[in-house]
Amino acid sequence: MPSSTSSPSSPSYEKSAFSRRAFGGAVGAGAAAAVGLPASAEARERPFRAAPRRSGRRPNILFILGDDLGWADLSSYGSPHIKTPNLDRLARQGVRFTDAYSGSATCSPTRFSLYTGRFPGRTKGGLAEPIADKSAGLEPTHPTLASLLKEAGYSTALIGKWHCGYLPDYSPTKSGWDEFFGNFGGALEYYSKLGLGGEYDLYEGDVREGDATYKDLRYYTRILTERASEYVRRDHGDKPWLLNLNFTTPHWPWIADGDKEESAEVVRRIKAGDKGALRHQDGGSVEKYTEMVQDLDRSVGEVLKALKESGQERDTLVFFASDNGGERFSYNWPLSGNKSSLQEGGIRVPTIVRWPARLDGGQVSHEPVFTPDWTATLLEIGGARPHPAYKLDGTSLAPYLLKGEEIAERELFWRVRGERALRRGEWKYYRGKGGADQLFNLAADQREQADRAAAEPKLLAELKAAWEKTDAGLLPYPGA
Repeated sequence: MPSSTSSPSSPSYEKSAFSRRAFGGAVGAGAAAAVGLPASAEARERPFRAAPRRSGRRPNILFILGDDLGWADLSSYGSPHIKTPNLDRLARQGVRFTDAYSGSATCSPTRFSLYTGRFPGRTKGGLAEPIADKSAGLEPTHPTLASLLKEAGYSTALIGKWHCGYLPDYSPTKSGWDEFFGNFGGALEYYSKLGLGGEYDLYEGDVREGDATYKDLRYYTRILTERASEYVRRDHGDKPWLLNLNFTTPHWPWIADGDKEESAEVVRRIKAGDKGALRHQDGGSVEKYTEMVQDLDRSVGEVLKALKESGQERDTLVFFASDNGGERFSYNWPLSGNKSSLQEGGIRVPTIVRWPARLDGGQVSHEPVFTPDWTATLLEIGGARPHPAYKLDGTSLAPYLLKGEEIAERELFWRVRGERALRRGEWKYYRGKGGADQLFNLAADQREQADRAAAEPKLLAELKAAWEKTDAGLLPYPGA
């Protein structure tokens, strides 16, 4: 451990922990006020402590992803204008993570890191940032969270956005999921279901939904919510289940439920050959984005209600996060950067875990964690063994969550074209597209404005070397 990193018993650690609470939206009225949180609600949060005497069977796993949702887009994370009562309630009933990260800064690489438990750069498909054509995808031969849990006795389903390759070579049903209903591409128009190439992108399994006589042209978030609610209500017998519920909300185009005129205009442009129509650069607003996030919150609430009514709530681990940082209308304060960047705003994401049988509610954790950790955690909790030929890059958090064991100091690594980042403890090494190596103490400076590279040259060199050692074991980018 570098001399600059404080131990849990040192005075400087206490100061750093307070800084994380103040800016991470954690405990106490003063800390809550620092990010605009309701003091009465957030003061009830307490630092995470495991409950090792609790017991329960292998849980069902409901893994919910928002799409391009920013770190502070939930009211429980500090948004002053977006109200998310259902997700706030989920946080009160479980554990809220303030220093949780996505596996990458865009959609498909993070999904690769979740499904494989490895850095995106371990696989050819993970090098696309994000996947935009049929040339790359998640190889069916690669073990996944779904395939490994399936071998351990789980039923598996994926509902919503796949974005890890296209047919005929790649699909969820080729990679371990028993069922799939959703879209293959990175975005689609919410009513017509037209994708980036103008194709109808709604599938039941590997068959395009609507190829026969019927197409579901209702608002997409409604359809996914309905399908997910049906799945959790279903009688699964004695088998536990994994449901990956991947919403496209609040990803562009900026179309909320009821926006039929805006939908029709985007569809007209798609059919006229406008390749940028879905990106909707001339549309949207903070108000529209707020409407979409609040709709996501209502939708999650409906699925959680179905889960409760099914009688499975106690024995279901519910996980909620975003696939990467927020986009142009997102609220990320106090973080810098957004989607596509390895600054905090591009990779730090809201993350909530609830498991009533094993975890106490009303808790907050400031441990730095990232997407591959959750893969390792869910495999261990589900009684599945990682494939020995495909070493995981994440650390299982099961001992921390269930037994209260400390997470050993380690490094969280990220790489995207033109940027690099590595976090160890409270320190972050970052190089942006400008090419300068920078060093930030996130406990004191979550906004990444006070570059400590000149003051801590030895630590900078150490973290840079650690990044380069990991990078040397990954596939190079094409053309690099």
